[in-house]
Amino acid sequence: QVQLVESGGGLVQAGGSLRLSCAASGRPFSIYAMGWFRQAPGKEREFVLAARWSGSITDYADSMKGRFTISRDNAKNTVYLQMNSLKPEDTAVYYCAAGGKVSLYASEYDYWGQGTQVTVSS
Repeated sequence: QVQLVESGGGLVQAGGSLRLSCAASGRPFSIYAMGWFRQAPGKEREFVLAARWSGSITDYADSMKGRFTISRDNAKNTVYLQMNSLKPEDTAVYYCAAGGKVSLYASEYDYWGQGTQVTVSS
């Protein structure tokens, strides 16, 4: 079993930045890929980006390219989502997920965090 805990969400003005963290525990060495998703009120869960734990492959949703990046601290078993140039439409609950392959489909991930709220004001 793998447990994921997100943190770092909050309220930020448009154009600002936030860094979300996703700490993995349990059996983090079994994780092959990490993904970030988001869900706004009344909308379906949306792919943000995903990467191999090793970082060798990264996939981004088109609307996030150039603004969002993923990084990791292996010693802390933590993955980060750096979000820059935030827009009001980025407002959502952000979730990290872990699984066996890099995928833009939520169903491909086995483990999920509880989510953290990001609110971008105009």
